[in-house]
Amino acid sequence: MSRRRSGPPRDGGPGIRRFARVVHAVAALLALAFVPSDLAAQSAALAAAPEKLDITAEPIDTFEPRDASKRVFGSLEFRGGLELRSPHKGFGGLSAIRVLPDGATFIAVTDKAFWLRGRIVYRGERPVGIADAELAPMLGANGRPLSERGWYDTEALAADDAGNLYVGIERSNRIVRFSYGKDGLLARGQPVPVPNGVSALPYNRGIECLAVAPKSPPLAGALIALSERGLDASKNVRGFLIGGRMPGEFTLKSGDEFGVTDCAVTPANDLLVLERHFTWRQGVSIRLRSVPLSALAPGAVVDGSILLEADMGFQIDNMEGLSVHRASDGATVLTLVSDDNFSILQRTLLLQFTLRGK
Repeated sequence: MSRRRSGPPRDGGPGIRRFARVVHAVAALLALAFVPSDLAAQSAALAAAPEKLDITAEPIDTFEPRDASKRVFGSLEFRGGLELRSPHKGFGGLSAIRVLPDGATFIAVTDKAFWLRGRIVYRGERPVGIADAELAPMLGANGRPLSERGWYDTEALAADDAGNLYVGIERSNRIVRFSYGKDGLLARGQPVPVPNGVSALPYNRGIECLAVAPKSPPLAGALIALSERGLDASKNVRGFLIGGRMPGEFTLKSGDEFGVTDCAVTPANDLLVLERHFTWRQGVSIRLRSVPLSALAPGAVVDGSILLEADMGFQIDNMEGLSVHRASDGATVLTLVSDDNFSILQRTLLLQFTLRGK
């Protein structure tokens, strides 16, 4: 009497084919159990890989076309500017910028949660072009683009001495920290705890200004944040001191319709606040105010002197980004950039000024 063998059939009939299909299915499932993390990592790496792009720059020689010889405007002296263009579909929407201490390398953010990194080329003290430009998506803590979570409309950017970058996300009322000095454009954003008042800011009127205070007292390295048009009961703009020795909320006096678009700290310990106003009839106007850092404190209502005012009679557009750096000759240099909203009707501008007497 023959004894039936256990195991797969040895013929090539339906039995062996069914067994083979089962084996292949199990093998596929086992493979899927181990491969996804690698595929996800590879996919994330590919998605985050910086992409080079060409940016053409048309020089702007005068800030006020009606008087080409004029160089001084309020407390500022015009150094030069650029109108920037690129065929890359991701170029545009610049909402914040930080020029690094070398005065040339910069890192900027677009309101679609992308980094733009590059180098300003100079002829003397005048900017004449952009080189080594790269574009990359901002990454969340999971290594995936922030935009996948709906964390976009990235409007504010600050840098500290430790190489960290802080990004304000307006529509979700969040602040995210990136270890840029360590990981560059592949840094993963870690949410920063924020006061309840930040989370309660009105939709599309959230954080537009971030700056890191000096480590010295009284603010001791606090993160300074200003909303665009989050107003208190007195119609003043709400601001926040996050961390440091005296965290809390303050307000920036506002008696008109200007909204905050960015800010930066000067070597003289002033907070420069860039503001913008728009009407369909008159177009865009901008204003730059200087507020002493010493005035910032919980409960304070601060104001500042006006350094610059400009309307559409000047070379401006939707100016949203402001950076301050110290030039090699000791001058305090302001860099402003505009957000073209990815519209053919608007321009991407980079303008530079010297802060006179500073």
